Amino acid sequence: MCGITGGVWTDPEKAVDVETLRRMVDVLRHRGPDGRSEHLTAWKQRPGREAMPGVALGNRWLALLDIAKGQKPACNEDETVWGILDGEIYNRDDLRRRLEGAGHRLRTRSDAEKLVHLYEDEGPAFLRHLNGVFAVTIWDATRCQLVLARDRLGRKPLIYHAESGRLLFASEIKSLLEVADVPRDIDPGAVDAYLTYGYVPHPKTILRNVAKLPPGHVAVYRDDQLSVSRYWQPGFNTEEPRPTAEYGEALRETMIDSVRLRLQSDVPIGVFLSSCLAESSIIVGLMRQLSDEPIRTFSGNFHSDGYAAADSVRVVAKQFDTIHEEFRFDLSVVDILPKLMWHFDEPLADRSVVSAWRFSQLARGHVAVTLTGDGGDELSVGHRRYRAMSRAARFDRLPQALRRVLAGNWWRSVPTGSRQRSLLGRAKRLVENVNSSPVQRYLTWVGLFDESRRAALYSDDFLASLPNVDPQQFLAKAFSDAGRRSVVTAAGIADLLTFLPCNMMPKIDIASMAHGLECRQPFLDHRVVELVARMPLAVKFRRGFGRRILAETFADFLPTRGSLSIGREGRVPLGDWFGRELKDFSREVLLDASTLRRNFFRKEVVARLLDDHEHGVSGQRVFDPSADIWALLMLELWCRQWID
Repeated sequence: MCGITGGVWTDPEKAVDVETLRRMVDVLRHRGPDGRSEHLTAWKQRPGREAMPGVALGNRWLALLDIAKGQKPACNEDETVWGILDGEIYNRDDLRRRLEGAGHRLRTRSDAEKLVHLYEDEGPAFLRHLNGVFAVTIWDATRCQLVLARDRLGRKPLIYHAESGRLLFASEIKSLLEVADVPRDIDPGAVDAYLTYGYVPHPKTILRNVAKLPPGHVAVYRDDQLSVSRYWQPGFNTEEPRPTAEYGEALRETMIDSVRLRLQSDVPIGVFLSSCLAESSIIVGLMRQLSDEPIRTFSGNFHSDGYAAADSVRVVAKQFDTIHEEFRFDLSVVDILPKLMWHFDEPLADRSVVSAWRFSQLARGHVAVTLTGDGGDELSVGHRRYRAMSRAARFDRLPQALRRVLAGNWWRSVPTGSRQRSLLGRAKRLVENVNSSPVQRYLTWVGLFDESRRAALYSDDFLASLPNVDPQQFLAKAFSDAGRRSVVTAAGIADLLTFLPCNMMPKIDIASMAHGLECRQPFLDHRVVELVARMPLAVKFRRGFGRRILAETFADFLPTRGSLSIGREGRVPLGDWFGRELKDFSREVLLDASTLRRNFFRKEVVARLLDDHEHGVSGQRVFDPSADIWALLMLELWCRQWID
């Protein structure tokens, strides 16, 4: 793993000098503690010929393979093509054989060197041959062009700042901010989207003039022009009827190879059992088939009533005879927040980043690489919200008059308790949205502030600054990629295109890279995604329950007790924090004069949210605002870290 950064300029007044490049590289040290390197070529005005753009490439690396040689910027034999990589290419051995057969001489085991030669042969089309997680930069001096690309599912980040005469890029925004004239202007539309989803959707970032390269996209910068195009577009809108047993056989075969590729490492590997427990038990089972080495597994929880370690984790560890370690997340959230804010590329409202952070920190003391079950729930439509979408679709068959009665305001006065995911709370959201479209309905399950609550929250000046863009269109576009398939299938596909690259992957990247830990997700091998995307819904989802293909295909790996219903670990006690440690802290921060001077929000609305939480009685609260307060707190703390 690496941190990558750099730039290309056609205007000599916007050159990246050696000291600036070093700062851009140094601020990414956490992404690659094992070494650093730079390559810099000055802008040249050649007599009688067009000017040669200047280029700066820098990286930090975390050595997982070929440790002695590291992951320096690679080049071809005549040094006309240079490449840097954040990530890993899992089919590296196949690529080596391909390249050597074509006459290339490889000097190291570096993945970046393979990409340079593959680009020489095929140009930007080389991306179709890669199986891995990556953000890659190729500088082609012959064509005077820079190529940026991001892996298909957005596991590794890549952001850029494009302006007349220069393009800057990096793994993280903080690297770009080392360039003195990069502006730090907050984008009001990005704030609006953040409060809608809890994250800033691509291609936006929280900063007005900085963009994310979307997953599965490639960008080419040439002649001071940037063109962005999609290189991976699976057939999400098409399903292929096949017997379930045939699909199961193909899935098992593909998953075996996915896990095999992700076991390549010269450093110790472990498995997280702290979330996606059914999926991670499948991964442990496949590892047991592929290796005789002892398997290290980890789980973790906060010390709090109701968040104790589930017995099912120990069942999995015992079943596969793993070397198991249970962590206790003893931490002060107030103390950890400043560290998180430094690593946050932009505000992220996912509270589980705290447990992921602590988990990564503790696991790094034992291993350098972990495998996780991330993505399995989305692929196999295992989340509870998919079940809710299936049930809500039945309301569409009811008479319109009855649906209006069910969606009436009387539900709003029914108390739901302090837990947003309580049974009654889920029922309220289900019934209140019987008249909504599938996209609107789904947004109530995955989003934060709806449109009316955002409008009430914003100050008049902030409302006036918002662009005429509905944040819901981001989710609607993802739903449309599913074509005419079922609402449950569309919701799972939407999560793969939105929630996963914009929330889950950044959370993992922040937590793991902060501690020099590499996380690998076998379920997110693009071959697995393409296979599962073709499956009819009945293969994955039956009688209101998902993960059926997993239950039938990997029954030998799942615990006999609980099977797919085994619980999750590491749940974050957010309500407890706001009732104790964060109670005064959040009020001091959110109602502070410096916060109010930003003029984003109405003071009285923020104060009401804080009061509602403080005065709410457990079991009688109509609405628990903990998640909303957390989102506002993350936004303000991020602004204090990077804007003030």
